[in-house]
Amino acid sequence: MWATPVTLRGEHASLVPLDPAHADDLAAASADGELHRLWYTWIPAPDQVGDEITRRLSLQDDGSMVPFAVLDASGRAVGMTTYMNIDHSAKRLEIGSTWYALSAQRGPLNTECKLMLLRHAFETLGAIAVEFRTHALNHQSRRAIERLGAKLDGVLRSHMVMANGTLRDTAVYSIIAGEWPAVRANLTWQMEKPRS
Repeated sequence: MWATPVTLRGEHASLVPLDPAHADDLAAASADGELHRLWYTWIPAPDQVGDEITRRLSLQDDGSMVPFAVLDASGRAVGMTTYMNIDHSAKRLEIGSTWYALSAQRGPLNTECKLMLLRHAFETLGAIAVEFRTHALNHQSRRAIERLGAKLDGVLRSHMVMANGTLRDTAVYSIIAGEWPAVRANLTWQMEKPRS
């Protein structure tokens, strides 16, 4: 396998292999802000977290996903993220199925997590491209992806059926290996700049 479980540590966050032991923290994180009620994305309800961990670990066993628990600086699990849609032969993957407790949003945690995931993908795994996908109407997520430096590849129209029965247009973004040095410099600057 090309992409396998790994632990990535930063100042504000750590990414560790997802484990059933994270279920209680992640259930509390899901309840923080009632994130599971958002219609344009899928975040497990607190009572669904255990099943979601099992699902992600099953996909890891199949080789199509590497799931992480996102830990804050205190070591508490405050969200999930993954390497997914892994193409081991072409050295491409997607960073996705990411969510954070409301209290963990709007700070340096997400930027640092993306920096660690991208650095590992490009500098350790030698990825040729990293994708990001989101609902075309999820403007918060699209702005965050664009702030990373990812470029819009296009929109897959009527790409998925959502839990509420609506059709999702999926905005697809990517960063390619040649863009990584500039993206890395920008993310590093964002981490180091003074915050008000």
